[in-house]
Amino acid sequence: MTDSEYWARYYAVTGERPAWGTVRRAIELFAAEGPPRQLTAVDLGCGAGRDTQELLRAGWRVLAIDREEAAIAAVEIATEPHLRGALDVRVADLADFDVPQCDLVNASLSLPFLSPEPFWGTWRRILAALPVGGRFAAMLFGDHDGSAADLSMTCLPPVEIRARLGSFEIEHWVDSEEDTTTALGEPHHFHLVEFVARRTASA
Repeated sequence: MTDSEYWARYYAVTGERPAWGTVRRAIELFAAEGPPRQLTAVDLGCGAGRDTQELLRAGWRVLAIDREEAAIAAVEIATEPHLRGALDVRVADLADFDVPQCDLVNASLSLPFLSPEPFWGTWRRILAALPVGGRFAAMLFGDHDGSAADLSMTCLPPVEIRARLGSFEIEHWVDSEEDTTTALGEPHHFHLVEFVARRTASA
């Protein structure tokens, strides 16, 4: 199976699943801050669009990014006609994508698939895109994950993730481990670190 074939199968399985808890929590935190206003999000590694659709339904403008054309096609097909005006899409590699300034950067299980050097380059661009009050919602693989030995991926100790968020207040944090299967039914030990963090000071 080629890489593109793998991801096409993944999108078919996950496309109609609900949004991840991190993006739902981020939406709630913004909503609690006061009267509604037009908010913008960048969904990095959007996949079939489960988080993008949640943001659109909540009234956000969303730029959905993925390196796979099949992912972007799935997002466009899934978007309801009355929400399409709030959606922008782009086929791009997260390793060198220039993240535009926005209220929220969302990255659900996408950043770990970058090797360390491009991972940290992307991390820096994410933080630079967020003003004070902006939020970063992410799901990462911890250092106990079954993929930790794969040098093409980045699986971090939770303490390092916290340290790299020095100018942010961590508002939501879950560090969990579980022996289960991937979306495609493959056995895997998952070590997931989920967080929503709000920028409180300039870098």
